[in-house]
Formats: sequence, structure tokens, C-alpha cells
Amino acid sequence: MLAGMHIGCLALAVSAMLLAPLESRATGCTAQAELGSLDRDALAAASGRIANAVLAQDFTTLQANLLPQEASEWNGIRVTVEQAAPLVKGGHFQLRDVYLLDATDQTATADTQFFCSNATGSLTVSINMTALPPGRYAVALADAAGAPLAGQMGVVLAWDGAATAWKLAGLTVRPGMFDGHDGVWYWLRARELAKGDSNTDHWSAWFAYDVARYLLLPVDFLSSPNLQKLHQEQALISPSPESEIPLTLPDGDRTWKIDAVGLDASLHEPDLGVAYESVGVTDPTAMRTEATAVMSAFLKAQPGIRANFHGLWAYAVKDGKRTPVMELPMKQIP
Repeated sequence: MLAGMHIGCLALAVSAMLLAPLESRATGCTAQAELGSLDRDALAAASGRIANAVLAQDFTTLQANLLPQEASEWNGIRVTVEQAAPLVKGGHFQLRDVYLLDATDQTATADTQFFCSNATGSLTVSINMTALPPGRYAVALADAAGAPLAGQMGVVLAWDGAATAWKLAGLTVRPGMFDGHDGVWYWLRARELAKGDSNTDHWSAWFAYDVARYLLLPVDFLSSPNLQKLHQEQALISPSPESEIPLTLPDGDRTWKIDAVGLDASLHEPDLGVAYESVGVTDPTAMRTEATAVMSAFLKAQPGIRANFHGLWAYAVKDGKRTPVMELPMKQIP
């Protein structure tokens, strides 16, 4: 149920420039503005071919353009494309950015960090990949311009020497808006909430920053100065929700323990997922009753969440296993 992406064996990893160095550094990264016309045109054509196939739900073209090493991952990519249909519906392909990544100097598969700077060095974007084989790669960010949900795509391309062509190695599709609001709107909203004095305002601000980050880019493995600024603002919130988890919630003669809270965009809405320690009920009706009680107790403890997010997902945790129970809009939670 958790929203995510399919990447295949390239295993792109979430990271920021402030993280510790990875095992190996890439030999080079070239941003779109610095590319020669041949490379720029080739990458624009390849990413456009993939993105337009996503828009058209053209699985034949996508499978024909899949990197051979990723063949075993086809079913997962197909599901990603199917789930993307409502996000890109009514839109047309528009390339936002493309980065050419050179890892040909690597002697073996390794975790790799790329730094992509403009001509003056005044702007640097970092891209982080884990278990990356030697080779040439590209990351393209594209939009389904005009789509009501502002679908955005992250396309990972790999150079297939045997076919002398760029092939699909990874794909992510996300909405660019929730309820008509984009990432900038949620960022501004987070700033306003962070000014509040109450703990519940700070919880809402924290997760509004998470929503902003999610909507601003279709991938989690890229960090820019803009996103670093967002992260720094979020880090100023104190106490943060992270520091208060696990959270114990009294509920009459019962006490619930919340193990995790986080953004859950499964339904393309600004929902939060709440993972709680279940008493172990297995009957579906009893599970829903328990989940509703937990969600209600959570909102009583953090009432600001109700006004700032669409709904809650409930995840029951028992013996180390997490089970999705249900999602409820805020107005249906007592």
C-alpha cells in the first residue's frame, strides 16, 4: 500500500549531499545545459519515447525498449505504468531536466555518487545510486503537462552497447499535485505551520514538508540546493515527530503504541500512514474496529493533522509483520 517506485536491479537510493561518502564516486555527470547537441537530442528522444509510451499505456514499446538486464523486472514496471494512468491522463510529454552519468571508469559494481554542476559551478545537483555496474546512464525528469494531477516521471536510461541505443532501466511516476496544490504550496504551508507554538502545528508542518518534497520531484535519489533548503527548514522543527516516536496513546482503559507515522500517497492524496502495535485480532471487522480506535486516538492527540491532511492509513503490526488494514478520510474518523 505504501506509494513507491519500481527501479529494478539498479536500485536507486534515497540520499542527500550531506550524507557520508559512498563507496565509489562517478567519473562524471553532465547537466542538460552543458550537453552537446548529439547527446542532448538522443537523450530527449529516448526519454520522450519512454514517457509517451507511459502516457499511452503502450506496453509493447516499453518492453521493446527495456534494458535486457532488466527483463526479470518487467512485471513490476508494467504495474508501475498501469498505476500511473490516472496521474498522466490528459497530459503531454514535456522534458524538464536530463543528466548524463558516466560510470565507465568503475572497475566493478559499486555505490556511486554523481555531482552535476552547471558551467559556472554555482549550482550542483547530486544523484546517488547503489550497486551500479560500470557504464553510461542518464536520468530524465519529465512532466505530463496539462494532466489534472500533474503527473511527473523519473526515467532512468542505460546505454546498451550491443544495441547501440539508450534503454529503459528504471521508472518512477508521481503526482505533481494534491487537491490542486503543488509542492511549492505545501512548502509555504509548512512554513506557516512551523511558526505555530503548539506541538500539533509542528507535527503538521513536518509532514507538510514531506508532502512538498514528494511533489517537487518524481524521484528520491536526487538532491538539489532547493531540496537541501527544504530539509534544513524541516530540521529546525523541534520537537520533531521522529523524536517522539514511538508514541503512546491512552484510549480509555486501553493504550495504543504508534511505531511509525509517515506520508502515504497510495491513493494520490495527502494521507498519513500510522503503524501501530495490534493486540492480534484477525477477524476483518475486529481489525477495522481496532484500526479506527487507533486513528481516532491519534487525531485526538494531534488534532492539527485532521485539518491539514486528507486521511489516515492504518497498518497493524504484530510479531514484526506489518499489515495494511484500511484508509479513512478524516471526516470518517470519529
